[in-house]
Amino acid sequence: MHKNKNILIVIPAYNEEKTIGGVIAKIKENLSMVDFGELSRTDILVVNDGSTDSTGRIAQEKGVYVLGLPYNLGIGGAMQTGFKFAKELSYDIVVRVDADGQHDPQEISNLLNPVLENKTDLVIGSRFLKTGSYRSSFFRRIGIHLFSFLVSLFIGKKVKDPTSGFRVLNQKVIELYAQGYPVDYPEVEELLLLKQSDLNFLEIPVKMSARKGGHSSITFLKSVYYLVKVSLALFIASFRKKGGPL
Repeated sequence: MHKNKNILIVIPAYNEEKTIGGVIAKIKENLSMVDFGELSRTDILVVNDGSTDSTGRIAQEKGVYVLGLPYNLGIGGAMQTGFKFAKELSYDIVVRVDADGQHDPQEISNLLNPVLENKTDLVIGSRFLKTGSYRSSFFRRIGIHLFSFLVSLFIGKKVKDPTSGFRVLNQKVIELYAQGYPVDYPEVEELLLLKQSDLNFLEIPVKMSARKGGHSSITFLKSVYYLVKVSLALFIASFRKKGGPL
């Protein structure tokens, strides 16, 4: 590994009081077993996305950075807040981990390695590179397969899990996403943004589980809405000039 990197774990959270404490504890436990070098800094930031429960309070009690948004911006707004924070405080790497307990912190070091070794700009933790390793609802699988087809078509590179939020990205990507980031279902659109900015990504197989608590904000109707909206956004974005507005 290349040492002496400042790493920020960003956890976007909306009404995740049942899981946020455990997620933070597991991340800290696993990071304590990884040697990043004496001059490295590894911090955790929870972006409390307008939660109406105790998510923010619990995160603060766990001794991590907490940024509280005045109202719910959605995952795109929450993550761009994290990217701006990382840019302003000069972090070299951002690791995104969801607050619902689906992402296994033990996988973080595996996702970090290709970025630390300068092999790529962004790493996606993929649920589908191993056959049968993850099962989701029927409608969500349909959406993921469609997004996989569309993204692969637009960027000219096969993507198995374009909606995975378990990601690691370097400083170039931090600066790009801090400047402009998709709002709804950003994981899909951001890959096209990477392509247009001549940045690279790769997928690595990871294990994921069902959410540990709470309820997904993506209902069936929202799934249909996002499917149509993001499909149109991908089509429009494919004609956007390099460096143009989102």
